[in-house]
Amino acid sequence: MSYTNKYDVIIIGGGTSGCSCAYNCSNLGLKTLLVEKNNFLGGLMTGGLVVPIMKSSATDLNCKYYNLLVKTAKKFNAQATYKDGNDGWFNPEVLKIVLEDILTTSKIKMNLDILFETNIISINKNNSLIENIILNSNLLSLPVESTYYVDATGSAEFSILAGCEILKENNIIQQNSLRFILDNVDFNKFELFLKSLDDDENITNTFRDDISNTLHFTTASTWNDNESWKLDKYLKLGVEEGLLIETDRSYFQIFSVAGTNNKVAFNCPRINNYKNNPFMASNELIEAKKAIWRIYNFVKKMFPGFENSQICNIATQTGIREQNRVKTKYYYTKDDLISGKKFKNSVLSANYGIDVHSQNKNCSMTQVKKNYELPIDTLISNDFDNLFIIGKAIGADFYAQSALRVQKSCMSMGEAIAKYIAQNKN
Repeated sequence: MSYTNKYDVIIIGGGTSGCSCAYNCSNLGLKTLLVEKNNFLGGLMTGGLVVPIMKSSATDLNCKYYNLLVKTAKKFNAQATYKDGNDGWFNPEVLKIVLEDILTTSKIKMNLDILFETNIISINKNNSLIENIILNSNLLSLPVESTYYVDATGSAEFSILAGCEILKENNIIQQNSLRFILDNVDFNKFELFLKSLDDDENITNTFRDDISNTLHFTTASTWNDNESWKLDKYLKLGVEEGLLIETDRSYFQIFSVAGTNNKVAFNCPRINNYKNNPFMASNELIEAKKAIWRIYNFVKKMFPGFENSQICNIATQTGIREQNRVKTKYYYTKDDLISGKKFKNSVLSANYGIDVHSQNKNCSMTQVKKNYELPIDTLISNDFDNLFIIGKAIGADFYAQSALRVQKSCMSMGEAIAKYIAQNKN
């Protein structure tokens, strides 16, 4: 990497969508800067321990980067393909290395600079254009300018600093999560327990890879009364015995971790989302770690195979499903998604459904529909002609965003914007 202060594209945020955009911009010959506040790439996939990627059957529209990620992760023994065809089962820690490997190949490295542990101090604007920005790293502050800017922060941090209009229409809030991983789990012992407990393949299932003979599995439980959860009797017993509190039952989901034979990833606990109150949000993180300790002791006692398990990872990033959404050229709605509306300038095709995690009992929502598309105008800022928004902060309504926020779709957004910039670059 060689420093310059003039770029074709500056991408703020090296997470799911930002890495995809950086790879594709560089691959298309655009001089690109990727700015990341952490000392690793991957965002919620790595720092948030959000694995596996949720399955979304889709056409191969802007999936080149995703397919490369799967292929490269496989070389590092950090990927598995589950029996339902979902090839997005990754090892989040090794994925930090995989992502850098992808972005430092000779052709990509020639056009890409990466700045870790760097934040944006200020943004200089001229009417409908962003002209330059001031960055701050641990070492120094430096001005950089670009023809185009991409907000891939997920929370619209850059767009808010620029003064973009933020959508305010939702009347419910997605809950956050703070994921964690246990190791030293006896997979074989736990597999026998799962098979004896629940034969509903939609909720609890196991899969042994014929080639590597590695066991994979997943199971879940919620406190919603409209579904039958075989694990819930154990969670209720945990509450009765004082190992858990009632809200620990609200959402419980686990997955084996790709490339390991003793690590289990927990998609819980869920915590309240105080997006406008940092003090309450911080207190929620304290409570979340208490919940992790309760859940850990619960599974050690209740689940065969977990007797000698240990906590080895707690996410360094909160699993925020929705925080801020930016007003863009086209406001994408739930009706667009459910109807499968077609667009001439689509950036993705997917079918992951509406997925709302409510803090209230029996109020969560999942809704899977047919394939839908997303127009590129939903990724173009309404306030600045040279600003694009990719990932969770796009200009969609609350319900549509709950489907579009998944990682595979976010990668397609990054790829599509790179192609759009390359085609329209002056």
